[in-house]
Amino acid sequence: MSAKLVIGLDGHSSGERALEFASNLAKQIGSCELLVVYVIEWSPYSFQTAEENAERHKRREQEVSTARERVVDPAIENLTSQGLNATAIVRHGDVADTLNSVAKKEGAAQIIVARSTDKSLSKRIFGSSTANLVMEATVPVTVVN
Repeated sequence: MSAKLVIGLDGHSSGERALEFASNLAKQIGSCELLVVYVIEWSPYSFQTAEENAERHKRREQEVSTARERVVDPAIENLTSQGLNATAIVRHGDVADTLNSVAKKEGAAQIIVARSTDKSLSKRIFGSSTANLVMEATVPVTVVN
């Protein structure tokens, strides 16, 4: 039985740090599957016109395609070139909830993310996705600086 690790990417250098940490950990573990997850923030509570709703599915598909092409596929190529077993997952939703949901569904042993450098006022008031994940996750979370 191999261990599963969920790696949350954000499309920035912080995601690269999480990938590097996870690849080193996977090499130490040996039999390990890396689930590389990119979450596109998506609120189900936004109010839209009928025309906007008609375009919503098309826009979601374009966002998934762009995320795979720019972020996830290069990460998977990097990991597999190191001889690691890696799978890509792109989802829409709340980052913390989605990463935790993927970890539960896949039976992951751990979630690995990197601390964001965003210091905006809204992040300080409402909290970051990383902080929310640490507080809500059902499996251990490693936060890489």
